[in-house]
Amino acid sequence: MKPPRKLHIKSYGCQMNVYDAQRMVDTLAPEGFIETDSAEDADLVILNTCHIREKASEKVYSELGRLRVAKDEAARNGRAMRIAVAGCVAQAEGEEIIRRAPTVDVVVGPQSYHHLPQLLARAKSEGRALETEFPVEDKFGFLPQPKPAAIRARGISAFVTVQEGCDKFCTFCVVPYTRGAEVSRPVAKIVDDVKRLADNGVREITLIGQNVNAYHGEGPDGRTWPLGKLLHRLAEIEGIARLRYSTSHPRDVEETLIAAHRDLGALMPFVHLPVQSGSDRILAAMNRKHTADDYRRVIDRFRTARQDVAFSSDFIVGFPGETEGEFAATLALVMQIGYAAAYSFKYSPRPGTPAADMWETVSAAEMDERLVRLQELIDTQQSAFNRAMIGETVDVLFERAARNPGQIVGRTAYLQPAHVFASPDIIGQVLPVTIESLERYSLLGELAGGVAQPAPTLPQLTGA
Repeated sequence: MKPPRKLHIKSYGCQMNVYDAQRMVDTLAPEGFIETDSAEDADLVILNTCHIREKASEKVYSELGRLRVAKDEAARNGRAMRIAVAGCVAQAEGEEIIRRAPTVDVVVGPQSYHHLPQLLARAKSEGRALETEFPVEDKFGFLPQPKPAAIRARGISAFVTVQEGCDKFCTFCVVPYTRGAEVSRPVAKIVDDVKRLADNGVREITLIGQNVNAYHGEGPDGRTWPLGKLLHRLAEIEGIARLRYSTSHPRDVEETLIAAHRDLGALMPFVHLPVQSGSDRILAAMNRKHTADDYRRVIDRFRTARQDVAFSSDFIVGFPGETEGEFAATLALVMQIGYAAAYSFKYSPRPGTPAADMWETVSAAEMDERLVRLQELIDTQQSAFNRAMIGETVDVLFERAARNPGQIVGRTAYLQPAHVFASPDIIGQVLPVTIESLERYSLLGELAGGVAQPAPTLPQLTGA
């Protein structure tokens, strides 16, 4: 019997990449690979890349330089190490990676990672292997999945991809070029995945996609199902206590999704809904196809359906041509909405996107200053939201032992980490916790008897 080969995957960026990394592990398990935390000890190292964040390509090449040293050291010790680059940078710059990084054996795009066993075999026989095209079966039938036995639980919570790609073509974004057009998995396949995960102890499912609320998969009745109807079906699966989804687009929030938030106790009242800017002119330049008022009305629809709903968002600071007044409109929107959390970034051009050719740039100093102001406001709101939990009793899904001995950590409906002193027997359970204090972004409390009450709504910060 051959000894197992060691696999190390380093993922960058979005939740989709985390999910893809897990599926790569599942795909390679029948080939005799087991995971290791050390790249130096691995027989195969995969960099699962993301092209959205700033300087994505440079980070990949920097990491490849370090891996080249490890690969040379392995060769001196008589051990062959293979290096693969996967994900969106591989999709966008596959030929360039092959040219610039001779140490790389395999380059594989996000639509083709299930071909890794064949690509590794080709690299062994031919020297190198490159596959970044969108295979026909993927474009019309979604990604072929590993055999059912290969889908494994990795804890209390799990991601399940339901949708891939994007048709929105925001001018700053490379996703339509690296992930392709929108495709949705059939309902039956998603239900099958979730049932198997539930059978293996998963209590919380997060449905993911580049534009998840554009989901339009084929239902068992032969009709197209929207995301809200899919969520109703998944809520019926025994063992699943919580449902989430990410990431959404404001233009694709339809009534069945609003109804799901109203009707499903398992659907968490925490919505990640990126707006990017509060300026209508900047939103138009981004090709977002919604205005700031459109976004506010979507928020109002959610809040009408469920009063305890909270929101997170994404913001880009310093988009080409953004004036101080237009940035002020973003601050005003943040003040009006009130967020439980948010992600904010300085604009950086992505090659091949329309925004990369826009000439009216914002200076680095202005972007830095605006980002600080925005993040200070967001931090103020997040801190207020967290402080409002003190003295309340909220439901927590417990996930694992905490770093401090005797503590167990879980998450609230709003993804806040919550720590209690308790037996590990509570892992996997949803239990009421009375919150007593706050330590940075973590809640500290005690297990409570009875039924947890809804968390308070976010304090109104307008004018603060």
